[in-house]
Amino acid sequence: MSKVTNRIVFYGVLIAVFAALAYPKVKPMFQANDAQAQGGQRGGGPLQVEAVEIVTETIEDRIFSSGTVQANEVVELSSESSGIITGIYFEEGREVERGDLLLKINDSELQAQKQRANFRLNLAEQREERQKRLLERGGISQDDYDATLNEVNVLRAELNLIDAQIEKTEIRAPFSGRIGLKYVSEGSYISPNIRIASLQEIDPVKIDFSVPERYISRVNIGDKINYNVQGIDSTFVGDVYAIEPRIDTQTRTLQIRALSENEDQILYPGAFANIVLILDEIDDAIMVPTMSVIPELNSQKVFVVRNGVIEQERVQTGIRTSDKVQILDGVAVGDTVLTTGLLQVNPGTEVNIVKLNKSSEL
Repeated sequence: MSKVTNRIVFYGVLIAVFAALAYPKVKPMFQANDAQAQGGQRGGGPLQVEAVEIVTETIEDRIFSSGTVQANEVVELSSESSGIITGIYFEEGREVERGDLLLKINDSELQAQKQRANFRLNLAEQREERQKRLLERGGISQDDYDATLNEVNVLRAELNLIDAQIEKTEIRAPFSGRIGLKYVSEGSYISPNIRIASLQEIDPVKIDFSVPERYISRVNIGDKINYNVQGIDSTFVGDVYAIEPRIDTQTRTLQIRALSENEDQILYPGAFANIVLILDEIDDAIMVPTMSVIPELNSQKVFVVRNGVIEQERVQTGIRTSDKVQILDGVAVGDTVLTTGLLQVNPGTEVNIVKLNKSSEL
């Protein structure tokens, strides 16, 4: 024999020896595969699946947005007149009532003018009273009396003007609220462009936010919102009370404002708010898990189990949540909808439900 032939014979014998040694170990695997194949040919029994029984539940049609907490009323306090501050009557961060005197500017010159005007007015009124009696007896003409009466009225107007100027030297709270930080001191000179402090009413607070313009026909006065802010582990509620009557052309959104109670005054203007706007509440909605709805080219379907056999139903869907879909048409309360084995079944497949939940429990 040639060397090539000897080599072939040697390798053949070697392979045969290895096959003989390995056969006892791989034989059970072939037998198991055989049994599985035969079982598959015989049907292997119903497919083990999980499903949900449909019951009605209450759901909310919601829009998620973000917005800003605003004070119900806010004003930057400033003076209408210039002068030296003679008194500051508020404490930073404290509550004040409407009409409280907050700051006083020196008005000594105006007070002197007022005193002079009062003297002149008193003298003119006495002269007018004497001339009135003389007019009744025919002692003076009507023109003389009218000139004196006119002088009295002019002096009264001048006095009113001085009172108005004195009033401008007093800064009073235009509404009840909380004073912020002050930026002036007693004895300093103030003018109309100098900031004194801010005054804010923060109970209630306003919530400003926006929604896409496609929701314009669904948002109404009185709609409820839920929202939360950073740093506070609570959810707050509010009511929509005003809607901007135009669409923002830059963002294509609708501006909305809600009102929310803040009795504990833990909400601060300027805070960022995560908002849920509740458009509608449905009491008898039919919901199924999102995984149960199978999309097709122009429709959607679910698999329903009836008498242990799979049936296919076309469905019309509505509102979606994070894990469920509302079914408007196609299934009814009491139907059993498949949640597992969706890729292994077809209409007519026999199944065995190993786990059945209520749809509202998921």
